[in-house]
Amino acid sequence: MQNNDIFRRIRYALDLRDSKVVGIFGNVNKKVTEGQVRYWLLRDDNTSFVKLSDLELSAFLNGLIVSRRGLKGDSPPEAEELLTNNIIFKKLRIALELHADGILEMLILAGFTFSRHELSSLFRRPDHKNYRECSDQLLKKFLKGMQLKYRPAVEEEVVTGE
Repeated sequence: MQNNDIFRRIRYALDLRDSKVVGIFGNVNKKVTEGQVRYWLLRDDNTSFVKLSDLELSAFLNGLIVSRRGLKGDSPPEAEELLTNNIIFKKLRIALELHADGILEMLILAGFTFSRHELSSLFRRPDHKNYRECSDQLLKKFLKGMQLKYRPAVEEEVVTGE
């Protein structure tokens, strides 16, 4: 999954305006402008499209954690230079203060069944024998479930055409 698509889906699901996104980046001392945010939100076939790097998406997710849960320690967390779906999923779980039941509920909302044991394997260290990689499909379903949970009225309007 492309970083821009993940960023777009999170921003939409949590109903974050460009100015709020700039503030989220500011939580981890990363300076971005509303113009940069708009370029990241464009579709990749647009000539003004700017690709969001792993470092930038990681900074956004860290900023989201700080904005929703507060700063842990004296300084904001360092952004990872290389992101995986597992890291993205884990950061969203932390930011949204989700436990297994909440995550499984969101997956069910998106029409995806997953067991508690499978879920725990996603959050293990990569060198653990029961570690499992998070697929693009699973991350998409989680983001869809997140949207259905946090913006249900908007989804109903789109479906019913009201």
